[in-house]
Amino acid sequence: MATILERNRKTAQHKKTREEYAEDALYREVWEEVNNDKTAAFIKKYSRHIIAGALIIMIIATAAVIGVRTHRAHKIALAQNYELAVQNLDTGMLQSVAENAGGATGDLALFQAYLLDGNIEHLERLANDGHARDFRDLARLHIIGLRGDDMTAAAVEDYLAPLDTKKSPYYYTGRLMVAQKYLADGDRENANKWLDIIINDADAPAMISARAQQLR
Repeated sequence: MATILERNRKTAQHKKTREEYAEDALYREVWEEVNNDKTAAFIKKYSRHIIAGALIIMIIATAAVIGVRTHRAHKIALAQNYELAVQNLDTGMLQSVAENAGGATGDLALFQAYLLDGNIEHLERLANDGHARDFRDLARLHIIGLRGDDMTAAAVEDYLAPLDTKKSPYYYTGRLMVAQKYLADGDRENANKWLDIIINDADAPAMISARAQQLR
């Protein structure tokens, strides 16, 4: 059995001589010079590409920063214009905000313009081109409230068809309005069909369900 001393002798690390250290230093020096030469040659060969790439990165980064700042400034300006238009009851400025803002802000400005001047054209534009479903559907309900008396029940049902999905916040309101229009036209059969749908829907709001039961 090998003794501890013998095992230590077998695992003892080899000590380098002065000549070996000198060889290692020379090898490292030569390796660094070769790498430096290769790097210099690479940079010289592709210098135009490297510079162009760096410029592109700088341009993109600068454009992104400018774009973010411009977008933010645009949003702030629109919000300020909207607030000023509401304070001054300026429908023209609200229409301008609606045209330039887009999104829910534009929808809100357009609906606010209708509330100020009662122009149904604002509602029609909102119903057809509004960004948010909430405002599109709300506009359709208001249009039926204004023009429903001059429409047939079938036409009202067709116009409110986009609301006939639970994705719409006015799903039940739209159905109740269709039922009421059929009743106004003396069509009890179709009216009851819509009323029964509301009454048998466990998710229907209590107020709308109660109203449907009264009409039934």
